Amino acid sequence: MNLKEAQSVHIVGIGGIGVSAVAKFLFQEGKRVSGSDLVGGESAEECKELGMFVMAGHHAENIPPECDLVIYSDAVPEDNPERRAAEARGIPQMSYAEALGELSRRKRTIAVSGTNGKSTTTAMLGLVLEAAGFDPTVIVGSKVKSFRFGNLRVGSGDWLVVEGDEHRAHMLHLHPEMIVLTNVEEDHLDYYRDLAHIKDTFDEYIQKLSLEGALVWNADDSACEDLAERVSMTRTVSYGMETAGDYMARNIAVRDGRQEFDLLWTVPHEETLGRISLQIPGRFNVANALAAASAALALGIPFETVAKTLAGFSGIWRRFERVGERDGAVIISDYAHHPTSVRGTIAAAREFYPERRIVAVFQPHQRNRTKKLFEDFVRAFAGADAVVISEIYEVPGREEAEDRDISSRDLVAAIQKEGHKYPEGHKYPEGHKPEEVIYGGGLEETKSLVRELLAPNTLVLIMGAGDVYTIARELLV
Repeated sequence: MNLKEAQSVHIVGIGGIGVSAVAKFLFQEGKRVSGSDLVGGESAEECKELGMFVMAGHHAENIPPECDLVIYSDAVPEDNPERRAAEARGIPQMSYAEALGELSRRKRTIAVSGTNGKSTTTAMLGLVLEAAGFDPTVIVGSKVKSFRFGNLRVGSGDWLVVEGDEHRAHMLHLHPEMIVLTNVEEDHLDYYRDLAHIKDTFDEYIQKLSLEGALVWNADDSACEDLAERVSMTRTVSYGMETAGDYMARNIAVRDGRQEFDLLWTVPHEETLGRISLQIPGRFNVANALAAASAALALGIPFETVAKTLAGFSGIWRRFERVGERDGAVIISDYAHHPTSVRGTIAAAREFYPERRIVAVFQPHQRNRTKKLFEDFVRAFAGADAVVISEIYEVPGREEAEDRDISSRDLVAAIQKEGHKYPEGHKYPEGHKPEEVIYGGGLEETKSLVRELLAPNTLVLIMGAGDVYTIARELLV
């Protein structure tokens, strides 16, 4: 049984941001789609509102009698009661990654991969292809305001733009014609042994490209450079801000709440194509825009279409999302959960809001990640004026017993021991003094602590990939 043949699909863990996109895609194809989720949340509610039958909790009886295919979130273990019931009834099963792989066989697929920047780059590139008349299908690990289904755009064109997630090597299920590689760092060390193992897995992934395919890669990232050097026959397109590439960002400037840069094309000779203006902050978003622009230009899309689309891009859900303002404090929600993304998000806030006191609120995501990248996390908060760290978010199905000995208390203690540092040249906002780095405990306690820090001329950054984003809107009430 494959996705095309299935008529009644049950999805275990339908509330996941990626899994729910596949559910919506199958539902709009006319299939009967049901699902269950332990946590629920916004994505599960969206599926329910579209007309899918969505149940809370996992129970064998949740699977409909007519079900002919079960798709499960990768966080759902083999002993899940619904997966066991499907096995007992002889119903075929496939993981979310396998389902995405099947969808990628149907269309010419552009996969955006890397440790950071996947969702924003995917959204940017999908919108550029839409503006260029490609009418793409886009699956993104966030929500795009102009997409009818939020995390999904359904198009009738030949192209699919999708995130190629490195978690447990899921990207190996994809069949891409183009890979956009943003950066490669240590992460998911509950699966990978080390950076060398990660790079070898990405190499296996890149080697799946055909001779007619293309690898678009970040020249500023040494791991990407190493991987690009292993490519022998496939076309490669490089981009960079600091390092020479086929496309380069030059004269980066921040003014009037926007950042701008000149886009240079260096092959066969240096030529300035024009200036790109962005509403969203951070040098990492310049890199994301440069990645999307390079891929689009490699597809033959005019620069004018690229620049106009990127200028109108206002960001996506939980990616430096301005949630609102309370007591003179601006509240921003962001998905940052890796030390590099935490550091970059704080730097972006400092760049766009130089006069504000920055309160960084962070919920570590998964005990294993916190443990393996501990020293990097200790150094990730430089630039924030106050830090509140809530207890670690435990990912269902992904936590191991040997990681139970790590807590956010350990992270707070290590930061306090090292001494909270600020970047060179940092000037603390007049009238304020640095607070201690604070252990936040559970979300309710964290929310109470943050309320006490709300004040005029403050920027509150709510960061994490778990459920910490829920307090962002609650702070407005």
